Amino acid sequence: MELFDVKRDEVIKSAVISGRTTYEDALARFYPLIDRFEEQRKLQRPRFYDRLKKDILGGCIMPPITLAFVNVEMSAEVNIHTISDFIQKEISQGYVLDGMQRLNTLEAASKEDGFDPTRPIFLNVIIAEKYDLLLYRMITLNNGQKPMTVRHQVEMLTGNLIGKMIADGALSNITILKEKETEQNSPKGSFRMADVASAYLAFLTGGPNNQNSRFIEEKLDEILVGKVMESGLTSEQTSFTDVLVQVDRVSVNNDSKDWLRNENNLIGFTLGAKKSMSELNQLTPDHFSACIAAFEAAFQAINPSKVNVGKYRRELSLHFIANIGDLKDAPEDQLTEVFFELTAN
Repeated sequence: MELFDVKRDEVIKSAVISGRTTYEDALARFYPLIDRFEEQRKLQRPRFYDRLKKDILGGCIMPPITLAFVNVEMSAEVNIHTISDFIQKEISQGYVLDGMQRLNTLEAASKEDGFDPTRPIFLNVIIAEKYDLLLYRMITLNNGQKPMTVRHQVEMLTGNLIGKMIADGALSNITILKEKETEQNSPKGSFRMADVASAYLAFLTGGPNNQNSRFIEEKLDEILVGKVMESGLTSEQTSFTDVLVQVDRVSVNNDSKDWLRNENNLIGFTLGAKKSMSELNQLTPDHFSACIAAFEAAFQAINPSKVNVGKYRRELSLHFIANIGDLKDAPEDQLTEVFFELTAN
């Protein structure tokens, strides 16, 4: 593998490297990385990829593959030799950000007569300081590739983010189960991965309402991509990892954990925490539990027959958590009045 150049991407605060290697090396070291996504896409548009396979055998140069890593120190590195050493050593920890289908096709072509393993394949490498920015770039790279929705991309990277946090010992009070795991294990007391992914999507878009059955998936995807790009994510100081650490911290209290296991509450908490992380850090888990008890008492005043309860729960929990510094000791009557004013229109 040869790496030619490294430049700093100031938008996603990442090191971006260009380089090339051979088909043989790509199959040996890049192809296995697609298995790091537990819900990777199946091959799409078979006619197109059958054409690409024939072109590979005919000697074409494929569009570059994009690999990615998350490393705070290396994201600011500009020395190509230091970067090269890091990538060579840590390649097994990388992700295929763009090019899964091409690598699948390359692997299929390698089994055919006439395949030349010494042909070059160009690559880009992104080393981001946090997952949020990596996912931001992933969404903008894949925008327009209809077989893979924004929601699917978020779900994929959420699983990898959670896996890394568990490996690093960052989550000790909560358990997050994937859908297939809930078939063998009781989900009682655990968070669903799908709910965490929904909270991550809310974090990325900066808004609580990202599910709308009135739109077909393709149009909804366009709306979500627009929200992500306009959300100011690239200048955000708080990461989704920070939010999950906070969720884990307060979940030592079972009442707090049960409240956060509700998808709508988790979405509201995630968005609110972006604005009130320092105030949340000052609350003990028991104090937080008392806060949400007051929230629930006030929320009961809302007539469920008159409103979309899920939507209001997301929006009111967002407001409550975002303003937790002012509302943490507010009595039920005061919160009820606040909620009335927020829902008056």
